[in-house]
Amino acid sequence: MKKLFKKYLTFLGLTLTPLFSQSQQLPQFSQYMFNGLHINPGYAGYKNQGYVQSTFRNQWINLPGAPQTFSLTADFSANGGLMGFGVSLLNDQIGPTRTTSALLTYAHRVRTGEDSYLSLGLSAGTNQYVLDGSNLLPVDPLDPDINFENQSLFTPNMNTGLFFHSPYFYAGISAFNLIGRKALDREDIALSLHDIHYFFTAGAMLPINDVVSLKPSILVREVRGAPISYDLNTMLLFFERLWLGASYRSNLRFGSENPEGNLNKRNALALIVEVFVTEDLRFGYAYDQNLNTLQNLRNDSHEFSIGYYISKKRSRITNPRWF
Repeated sequence: MKKLFKKYLTFLGLTLTPLFSQSQQLPQFSQYMFNGLHINPGYAGYKNQGYVQSTFRNQWINLPGAPQTFSLTADFSANGGLMGFGVSLLNDQIGPTRTTSALLTYAHRVRTGEDSYLSLGLSAGTNQYVLDGSNLLPVDPLDPDINFENQSLFTPNMNTGLFFHSPYFYAGISAFNLIGRKALDREDIALSLHDIHYFFTAGAMLPINDVVSLKPSILVREVRGAPISYDLNTMLLFFERLWLGASYRSNLRFGSENPEGNLNKRNALALIVEVFVTEDLRFGYAYDQNLNTLQNLRNDSHEFSIGYYISKKRSRITNPRWF
């Protein structure tokens, strides 16, 4: 099994070189600022109404074995918005590996001011890691040490986070993959490194006039063995119906630069559009342009999302749902 795992790593190194430097990172989404449940369980119930969203991300198209990620999340609130509940399903396919997770979330919210709240969230569930041996590309197909059957492993998982919000500002900090690491250490089939991921995010809503509002935000990610990465986002809201904006993604690099290490740079520019088709139905699209070695290969990324707000009949929504 150890030889199989080494051959699997060699496959990733040859076919998914851009992934190797960030193999420890959880799946990323460019439209996370419209669904904070992807990065912080304390976000559950923030909208003070039911909300369901599905997102599909096709990353680095036409690159063999490139990531394809699908997620489905749902959350709602209770007790006057002081309690939040959520469920998250995710499937991430990278080459011969697949990670599937299912999480249940609870968030408890306390009032900190007239219109401000602080929420503590906790999510728990399970991850499944699968290596599909039939998708391996060995140098010697007759190698007896290679198992071409599916290999799988289940581990528990738990995430936690704090989320503060007011009508015009929000900030949050969270930690993912708090448990389950030992289960991977006991197996050679540790397909996805299960290290703790830390997220910090903050943003604001700044009205410019009666028609346009500005929403700047930032996201910082940190995980052992990978550079600290960050997203700088700027979104414009028109008529409280159409979002247009962009996101710049990069990572912090320390020490001397390797002139041939441009693949380690996570630089990318994302163009984002979100539109309310109706009061409760929202569509989103993000186009990511790589700004590293992949730039000239035209292996860009596409991300689609659809969200639906579940409103009670004759209910009046007082939450502007900006975050």
